[in-house]
This record gives sequence, structure tokens and C-alpha cells, in this order.
Amino acid sequence: MARTLPVEKLIIIDASNLVLGRLASIVAKHLLSGESVVVVNAERAVVTGARTMILGEAHSRLGTRTLGSKSKSPKHPRRPDGIVRRTVRGMLPREKEKGKGAYSRLRVYIGVPEDIDTASTVRPKEAENRSMIRLTTVGEIAQSMGWKPMEA
Repeated sequence: MARTLPVEKLIIIDASNLVLGRLASIVAKHLLSGESVVVVNAERAVVTGARTMILGEAHSRLGTRTLGSKSKSPKHPRRPDGIVRRTVRGMLPREKEKGKGAYSRLRVYIGVPEDIDTASTVRPKEAENRSMIRLTTVGEIAQSMGWKPMEA
């Protein structure tokens, strides 16, 4: 049974062409203030910088492992929603009870789910991309790590 989010404090953010780090910090602030946040179009969020550097860092992160059991090794998200969710998690105090509660109020989706498509979305001005050079989408990063998008 899926847990539902409270509707009175629900914020729906469209991540299309928003810078991932800025978006994550804004989402973390809303979560810590007690609001529930839904991020849609996670694959369209962008990361600024040189494409080869960004993809190289993502692939080097995949090489991190442990010599012990696989269950204790680091988990590396490969889907765009997991990458965005993990980025937000890095900006929350997840060891504290406040951070755990905030992280549980976050939902991230690839595309727009049918039950949310009629709701109004928010686009934070602080997270918008100011320059159109050297952009890599989270979807491109995920595809380079092995994620295959579903065909429409």
C-alpha cells in the first residue's frame, strides 16, 4: 500500500531545464520546513559543466566498491529519479529524525504521472539555468551509466 502525501502542504516542482544542485537545495529547504515535495520530469534537470568531466565523475563513482559483501557496498543510482533523489538526500541531515522525516516526504518521478498532470507546477526562479552553454541533462548521465528510457 503506497503512502499518500498530505495535500495541503504539497508542492509540485517541474525540473525541466533547472540546475540540479540549485533545485536540490530548494527542495531540501521545503522538506525541512515540513512541506511535501513532488519533483516531476527528473530526467530533464541539467548539470552545468563540461560533459566529459560530468560523465567521467559519474563513471568513476560507479567504480567505487568494497571487497566485503555486496549488501554493504555503496549503492549507485542509475535512473534519473534516483540521481535527483540522491542529490536531495545529500542536502538533508539524514542521520537526524528531522532529516529522515523530510526525506520520506519527497517523491521524484520520471515524466509526469497521470494523477499529477492536471495540477499546477512550480518553477523556482533561483534554480533556472542562466547560461545555455555546457549543459548535460540527468537523463543523458543516466543513459551513459546504463539506464534505458522506456519507449513511448
